[in-house]
Amino acid sequence: MDATDLRHRLLPRSLFGRSLLIIVMPLVIVQIVSTWYFYDRHWDIVARRLAQAIAGDVAAIVDLHERATTPADRAEIVALALRHMDLRVDWRPGERLPPIDREPDDFFIAGQLFSALRERVDRPIAIDPESRPRQVEILVQLENGVLELMAPQKRLFSFTAYAIIAWTIGSSLLLFAVASLFMRNQVKPIRRLAAAAESFGKGRDVPGFKPEGATEVRQAAAAFLVMRERIQRQIDQRTTMLAGVSHDLRTPLTRMRLGLALLPQSADTADLLGDVAEMERMIQAYLDFTRGEGDEQPVESDLGQLLDEIAVGARRDGVEIAVAVPPGMRLAVRPNAIKRCIGNLVGNAARHARRVWIGAVSRPTGIDILVDDDGPGIPAAERESAFRPFHRLDPSRNVATGGVGLGLTIARDIARGHGGDVVLEESPQGGLRARVALPL
Repeated sequence: MDATDLRHRLLPRSLFGRSLLIIVMPLVIVQIVSTWYFYDRHWDIVARRLAQAIAGDVAAIVDLHERATTPADRAEIVALALRHMDLRVDWRPGERLPPIDREPDDFFIAGQLFSALRERVDRPIAIDPESRPRQVEILVQLENGVLELMAPQKRLFSFTAYAIIAWTIGSSLLLFAVASLFMRNQVKPIRRLAAAAESFGKGRDVPGFKPEGATEVRQAAAAFLVMRERIQRQIDQRTTMLAGVSHDLRTPLTRMRLGLALLPQSADTADLLGDVAEMERMIQAYLDFTRGEGDEQPVESDLGQLLDEIAVGARRDGVEIAVAVPPGMRLAVRPNAIKRCIGNLVGNAARHARRVWIGAVSRPTGIDILVDDDGPGIPAAERESAFRPFHRLDPSRNVATGGVGLGLTIARDIARGHGGDVVLEESPQGGLRARVALPL
């Protein structure tokens, strides 16, 4: 996997996700840098100054205790430390501290306090930050015993750090929520434009669509509306022109057919009548190709019933055909267009095979209609070329064997107008399979 594929896998695929990533990543980086600066600089300075303040109080108590000569003096020192310094003092005569070989590392402020005490108190010391709840025990070795001092942890720890962290996280979440709401509103017009373009591509009307959103999105929507009107106008002009061409061509063909019918019947007149009929079929095929699906609207249809109707028409033409469709398959399609699509595929199959099979299978995203035959099939290298307009695999120009070359083209055009496609595969019946994939 190269770097491009990895980047595509890691990055969100939607515009909404990528826009949020653009907003969130700088925010996260700023928060990380700010937090590092706060903990590495500000909090370190505050913790050191708090530790130095306690160390100064401890040094003063030690000096006063060494000057005291009577128990009353020591009691007064204890009261003074508790009243003015918030330190609890206890004298342990005759005790000795164990040797201290390293600084404490089990409490993040104990190291600061230990260093400050070593600077202010020139005596052996020990610190226990965990033996008493919410208290830090400080032991100082004097000549005649050990002086124990209990300092509250709140004197060593600034609780504003929690407030700063909570404010940082809270403000980040609030900004993220506002950015998400804003970006969602900005992406909505793009999604509406994409849905309108997809519906128009499938031949559906898009009522009530209007440009909205940012300036660039409005420009794209306005360009889409202009394009839709231009395409619709070209389609209407083409349909009108072809209707006129059809009328103009059918009139002389009708006169030719009537003239040939009045002539004495012979082999020549029969050949001419066959040519006229072939010209009529070719004109009808051209019109079917250029007319497309017309103004037919999609309706919820029973695929089993549609395929049965196609099979009935094929049997009427002498095609041996079998239909196997699970019951209850329904899909929103243009019924006449789908009949023309499947009918063209069945006609192509019947022209080259003895038997034809029609089936349907469900997919998570749609339904596939399968048209199989037991004919010679089409080589894999030529299957895509078979969809080109007027392309015939049969090198001869015989309509009976090769057709006009528009059947597969019309079938794919109709399927793509429904948002699907037609592909050719090898059939399990030994011939060719045409798979019509229709989306839900």
